[in-house]
Amino acid sequence: MAKSAAEIAQAGYAHPEVLVDTQWVADHVSDPKVKIVEVDVDTAAYDTGHVKGAIGLDWRKDLQARPIRDLLPKQELEALLSSKGISNEDTVVVYGDNNNWFAAWFVWNLKYYGHKDVRLMNGGRKKWQDEGRELAKDAPAVKPASYKAGQPQKAIRALRDEVFAELGKAGGVLVDVRSPKEFSGELLAPENLPQEGAQRGGHIPGAANIPWGQAVREDGTFKSADELKALYQGKGVTPDKSVIAYCRIGERSSHTWFVLTYLLGYPNVRNYDGSWTEWGSLIAAPIER
Repeated sequence: MAKSAAEIAQAGYAHPEVLVDTQWVADHVSDPKVKIVEVDVDTAAYDTGHVKGAIGLDWRKDLQARPIRDLLPKQELEALLSSKGISNEDTVVVYGDNNNWFAAWFVWNLKYYGHKDVRLMNGGRKKWQDEGRELAKDAPAVKPASYKAGQPQKAIRALRDEVFAELGKAGGVLVDVRSPKEFSGELLAPENLPQEGAQRGGHIPGAANIPWGQAVREDGTFKSADELKALYQGKGVTPDKSVIAYCRIGERSSHTWFVLTYLLGYPNVRNYDGSWTEWGSLIAAPIER
C-alpha cells in the first residue's frame, strides 16, 4: 500500500517536511521551482529509466573532489548545480536506489553547504518502480541557473581527529551502520561489493552497531518515529548525546544521519564520511573486533 502524505504526517517525525511521498513527486514533476535529482549506487540505473524531469548525478564522477578524497569544493558544487539548472530558491527533492543510500548522502552534501529546502523521496527508486509509475529515458532539458553555496556547516560533519577526540567520552556515542559482518571484521565491504578500501577489518572502539537498513520497512519507506526511537535508544543512542555515524565510505551513515537529525530531531549528529575506508587504514588507530 502506498505511504501517503497523511501517513508521513502521522508517523510522528520531528521534521516531516523533509520527507515527501511518491505521489507528491508525481504531482510536482512539472513544477519549475522543484528540482528532482536521482543519485544511485548503480550509476547506470538513471539511464534505464527515471522520474520524468529528474536530473541524474553520478556520485563517483560528479560529487567527489579530485584528486584528493573529499567533498566537492564550494566553487565546484556551485558550478555543478548551476549547470544543472538548480538555484538557491529551488526545492530539491532527491531519490535513488538501495533505499536512498546516495540520495541521503547528497541531501547531507546540500545541507553541508546550507541549501535551505532539500527533501528525500520516501522509499526511493524502488518504491516508485514498485508502484508502476512512469519511467522516462530522456534526460530533461536544462536551463542553466546561478547557484551560490553557503559556508560549510561543519557541525554536521566529523573528521578523523574529531572522532579520536570523542573516543571514551561519556557524552558521546558512535554508531556503526554497517552490516554485522563488517562490524565484526569478517568483511571489509557489503557482501555484494568488492572487498576493498581498508587495510583492516573491525570497528571503532565503543561503537554501537545499528545497521542502516533497520530504519526502513520492506518497501523502503522509513519506520515510524516510535519504532526508530526504540531502535536507537535501545542501543544507547539518545538525543542528549553527541552522535557520530559512520559506515564504509559515508553514504549509509548519511542515511542514519538523516534519520536521527530529521525524523527523530536529535540536535547533535555528525556524519564521519571518512568512515571505515579511512579509519581501517590509519596507522595505530584503535580497532575492536
